[in-house]
Amino acid sequence: MTAAHLTVEEKRTATDAVLVLTGEIDLATAGDLRAATDRSMREPPGRVVLDFAGVTFCDSQGLSVLISLNRDVTAAGSRLVLANVGDFMERLLEITGLRAAFEVADGAN
Repeated sequence: MTAAHLTVEEKRTATDAVLVLTGEIDLATAGDLRAATDRSMREPPGRVVLDFAGVTFCDSQGLSVLISLNRDVTAAGSRLVLANVGDFMERLLEITGLRAAFEVADGAN
């Protein structure tokens, strides 16, 4: 069994911090996502966009950190946007009742 892995690459635009996620969001990697988002909030953008195109898995710990990030980013005056959410993540948000809690966009823009 291999350890979970998540890479986060930040791309800044004039108004957004786009975090391109690749890998799994779970107990082992949720802290990495939290740390990357915290770094992007040092200079708060209008939006923090989490690009899920490369995400292959998300568990309850991943959902928990997303809820926490949404609260913290909103409290700082920015918006958290989930972009390129695949079928599995869309279904996960639906069955957990969290779909309405997040702004979900088709692309990273």
